[in-house]
Amino acid sequence: MAVQQAAGPDPYFPDHGDARYRVHRYELALDYRPGPNRLAGSARINAIAGRSPLAEFMLNLSDFKIGRVRVDGRQARYTHRGGKLRVRPAKPVRPGAAFTVEVHWSGNPKPVSSTWGGLGWEELEDGALVASQPIGAPSWYPCNDRPADKASYQISITTPSAYAVVAGGRLLTRTTKASTTTWVYEQAAPTSSYLVGLSIGKYQTVLLGDPGPGGVPQHGHIPAHLLPEFSRDFARQPQMMELFQELFGPYPFDEYAVVVTEEELDVPVEAQGLSLFGANHVDGARGWERLVAHELAHQWFGNSVSIADWRHIWLNEGFAKYAEWLWSERSGGRTTQQLAAAAHRLLSSLPQDLRLADPGRKSMFDDRLYERGGLTVHAVRCAMGDEAFFRMLRGWAGLHRGGAVTTTTFTAHVNRFADESLNGLFDAWVYGAALPSLPTLIPERPAHPPTNAGPA
Repeated sequence: MAVQQAAGPDPYFPDHGDARYRVHRYELALDYRPGPNRLAGSARINAIAGRSPLAEFMLNLSDFKIGRVRVDGRQARYTHRGGKLRVRPAKPVRPGAAFTVEVHWSGNPKPVSSTWGGLGWEELEDGALVASQPIGAPSWYPCNDRPADKASYQISITTPSAYAVVAGGRLLTRTTKASTTTWVYEQAAPTSSYLVGLSIGKYQTVLLGDPGPGGVPQHGHIPAHLLPEFSRDFARQPQMMELFQELFGPYPFDEYAVVVTEEELDVPVEAQGLSLFGANHVDGARGWERLVAHELAHQWFGNSVSIADWRHIWLNEGFAKYAEWLWSERSGGRTTQQLAAAAHRLLSSLPQDLRLADPGRKSMFDDRLYERGGLTVHAVRCAMGDEAFFRMLRGWAGLHRGGAVTTTTFTAHVNRFADESLNGLFDAWVYGAALPSLPTLIPERPAHPPTNAGPA
């Protein structure tokens, strides 16, 4: 596992995260009542100080009432303004020392305001969901909200028994007492704060395919009336899982779940071991199957292999976009070359002022980043040939499993697998703004080229 912590604040979101320490585990105990949209919680956060003494540190948390804050069991001073919970321990934490923070909070959770609308906790007509990318996690729990600070999670959630709770990870226990049920989930794999997914609703649970011995359990959680459409739209997800494991390497988590809410969502949302879809993404005609592939691919690219800061988001979205194309080709649809050509035609008609390596906060979710990201991956494949390309890809997912990476990490990794330096390709596709010409797949060269030489 390779984790590359950014040295300072995220340039796109300098108010989120504190680089002076890192968290290795969150234990959250939550009580949620859907009617009044009331959340009460406690967090036990196990962390490690950086190279300097910590006289104070910061957690991100929205506008909740704070009950108490303790560091290593001792009452701590704190201020809570503007989404920042600043904590001053009774005595400074020594450099490199492990420490524990305990926070109790309560209130009515609501999304964090952003350029892209509300992010994080969203109250539904009958339940709630969490879709935090990129800065919505503080809408419901205190966290060091930076993508490179990855930790394990245990989440306990108590709700009225009529509701099901789905979170990323393995369900450890479900305990009913009187009219409430407590669900406890464990996500052991290192997880970025924005990727902690959660859905509370009235769902029917189904098993997708038969994982068999050593396979990946895949479950769907959907409103009962959408089950017929869901059964067709997600029927090929187990085949996607097989393909992506063949191409990218082993699935990086224990299980995979998909949730379909009763309400419409603008786009599906990936979380660690979990993806959330809206009712509008279920039509019974596989009309959104490319997004099923896209969200599944994020489990490798974006979730397991995460980005050190948001400048590098093309590494998440470019690979997920290319996975759509790979699935299309393998399942009898348009080929990767045909889809690359269509993306190239689209981009050639749009402004060419976006640089993948640093698109800027306003453009980090621009459609051009997704399409150009997919084209860049295709260009690397065309330059390397299939054997070296997929070997590189499996190496990338394996070497950096559970870690955080940058664009520079990726370009160096590719060059280790390429016959010759691809720096010129990256200069054009990743660091430049003008659209290069369409890359074209060439037939794979034989491993042992024939020779015309006669016997000696």
